[in-house]
Formats: sequence, structure tokens, C-alpha cells
Amino acid sequence: MKIQTDYTEAISRLRREKNAVILAHYYQTGDIQDVADCVGDSLALAQWAAKTEAETIVLCGVHFMGETAKILSPEKKVLVPDAAAGCSLADSCPADAFAGFIRQHPDHTVISYVNTTAAVKALTDVVVTSTNARRIVESFPEDEKLIFGPDRNLGNYLNSITGRRMVLWEGACHVHEQFSLEKILALKQAFPQAEVIAHPECREPVLQIAGFIGSTAALLDHTVRSSGTQFIVATESGVIHEMRKRNPSKSFIPAPPNDSTCACNECHFMRLNTMEKLYRCLRDGQPEITVDEAVREKAVRPILRMLELS
Repeated sequence: MKIQTDYTEAISRLRREKNAVILAHYYQTGDIQDVADCVGDSLALAQWAAKTEAETIVLCGVHFMGETAKILSPEKKVLVPDAAAGCSLADSCPADAFAGFIRQHPDHTVISYVNTTAAVKALTDVVVTSTNARRIVESFPEDEKLIFGPDRNLGNYLNSITGRRMVLWEGACHVHEQFSLEKILALKQAFPQAEVIAHPECREPVLQIAGFIGSTAALLDHTVRSSGTQFIVATESGVIHEMRKRNPSKSFIPAPPNDSTCACNECHFMRLNTMEKLYRCLRDGQPEITVDEAVREKAVRPILRMLELS
């Protein structure tokens, strides 16, 4: 099992033997995306997890994505290649602290980003992803008091485009926080025909220079629809793999972070997953995701509400 082709063949064999489906996020490495049954953003992964008939779900992403799959499909075995693949945004919002925040704002409806733990989802009225967040926020009456957590950048962006005044939890994604405005502007000067496209988890100065702002899936779709041929991509660089597959004649430039040693911005949690770990995960049936049933029963309601509104 020392070369990738061997892992690919072994993974395909084990997938059939275990009646497993492999779901991968766009931020995974290209080899994992290529071997997966389904590749998508957080909303797509949740939708697939809810409807799959496979006995085992292997979630190639980060821990909260595996939890979401288990919440939606409690009767199925849910595996992740590396249990240490966490999320800085989810970590920025501990459930006990968030519960205190909610108590400080009584009579508020609680909207939580999907990038949260099961325990935080259990405190929530409705979950959103970056794909459906605007639609769900605007589904509430204009005078309804809303809490949004944990991503302050996405929350500020939603407030700006909806005219709402949601109370925001002060969390952020380490990847999208680190994009360098100065370096993006320098790239724009070097490639004047390139369009800057950005995820709404980015800081406001980056969003202000973007020609298009959208979820991971929306950014991908935009590159297909657009007549442009060059794009500076301000989100986790793993999605560029699929962008190049769908647009072989177009060029994609990863937006760099503030760290001067890096030319692109990667989530180190996402990159903990490898083909070898995926193979071992299928072979050994672990690491397995478990969610306390009492927490799951509370957490599933806001997720199902999201899926209904989506």
C-alpha cells in the first residue's frame, strides 16, 4: 500500500465490501476528492448524509461534519479518517459559553452556522450554511431579534446584505481570517484581468475588493458560468482542484495568507486526512463518530429545519 493507485483500488474494494459511501468536502486534497462518491460543500454533505442508503458513511472533512452526518443518520456507522481533524471556527464557540451568550439575549432566535459542535447545534433554533444563510435569515420577520454564531465575518456580511442587526458571536475561521489584502491587491496588479472571488467568511476588506462573494459551491458555479478566464480565489485552496476540472481552459490563483512563506491558504485540519488514513478507516471501521442521544435529539431539529428551508 505504498503508492496511491494501490490505495485507490483498496478503498474501492473496501467501499463495496462495507456498503460504504465516501463523502468529501471541497477542501480535501485532490486525491481524496477523486476517490469520493460525492464531493460538495457543507450543505451538500448534510443532504447526502440524510438520504444515503449505505450502511457506513465515511466523512472526509472535519469533525463537525461527521457529527452532522451522525445526527442525521443515527442508525448508520459514521467514520472519519482522522479524529483530530477539528475546526477552528467550531472551537471558537464552546457550548457552555454560547449558552451563556444566549441567556444574555433573551427573546432572540438563535441561528448557528453549520461549523459548530453538536452541543452548540442543540442550543440552536435553525442551522445555516453559507449557501443558504441569506435565504434563511430573510425568512424571519424583519423585526425578529436574531443571534448569529459563531462566525462574525459571515454574520457581518449577512447583516450588510439583509439590513438585519443580528447579535454576533465573536468567532472566526483561521483560514479565512488570514487572507492578506495587500497580497491579493498585488496579485490583482500582476493579473489585471483576474477576478477576485471570495467566501463570506473572509474579513470585510477582502470582501470589498471581491467581484463575486459566495459559498464554496457558489464560487465553483460562478467560475463555470463566468466568461472570465482568470480568478484569484479567496477561500481554502482545495476547491481549486474541482475548479480546474470543470474549467480546464481557465486559470486559478490561490489568494495568499499573511504568512509570507505560503503561496496559498490551506486548512491544516482538513489536510490531516490522507488516502492512507481513508484506507485504514474503511479497513478498521474507526475512528467512529458518536453523539450523545439526548444531544442528538435536540441538534437534529435545527438541522432538519435548515434542510426544509433549503
